[in-house]
Amino acid sequence: MIELRNADQRGRGEHGWLSSRHTFSFANYYDPQQIGFSDLLVINDDRVAPARGFGKHPHRDMEIFSYVLEGALEHKDSMGTGSVIVPGDVQLMSAGTGVAHSEFNHSASDPVHFLQIWIAPNVKGAQPRYQQKNIVDTEKRGKLRLILSPDGADDSLLLRQDARVYAGRFNGAETAKLELDADRYAYVHVARGGVSVNGVALGEGDGARIRNERELTFGDGQDAEVLVFDLRNNEVSELWS
Repeated sequence: MIELRNADQRGRGEHGWLSSRHTFSFANYYDPQQIGFSDLLVINDDRVAPARGFGKHPHRDMEIFSYVLEGALEHKDSMGTGSVIVPGDVQLMSAGTGVAHSEFNHSASDPVHFLQIWIAPNVKGAQPRYQQKNIVDTEKRGKLRLILSPDGADDSLLLRQDARVYAGRFNGAETAKLELDADRYAYVHVARGGVSVNGVALGEGDGARIRNERELTFGDGQDAEVLVFDLRNNEVSELWS
């Protein structure tokens, strides 16, 4: 079963320097029907004005990753990490016992567009850690490239949860399939463009909760970039509820 969530159904946050769309309940946006899905708790689609951003703020016991679509995002944290995240990069911060970080648009002239995603960890009080990796476009072109996993398979970043995250790019005749175990859920988020999943058309910003499907087929791409989450079979993480 594929349950579509259209882009225009998402929560909105307009703050002048920040334009945000919230797939799930976040900050001032609350919808009791949209309190995450399994261990996937947050998908924020953020556009930040030049030289603006989020000042230093704390997190704990959360797996937080950023995926830049356009521009450059500057990150600094209390672990001493400083980096600039650009398209193709996957950045994962495991907050664990606690970490504070800031995120700013690295450019003084161009906006930055990125996704920030939160996944509940399977352990509390772990040591904080930071990971970042660039994945070239050819590794995602016409396929689903594993980018986060609990075991670091296929040179993916290590995630503290029984979840796997894939990134893919699809255009024209390019297709890919993903097999799911019988007891798994999935979530698909279309970061840009359009694509079909098992014949269901999704546009930019659309998402889909997927249950009781053993195989996902991606095709009919229109310059599409997608993230796919292979998740545990439970509606909302017990660490979050």
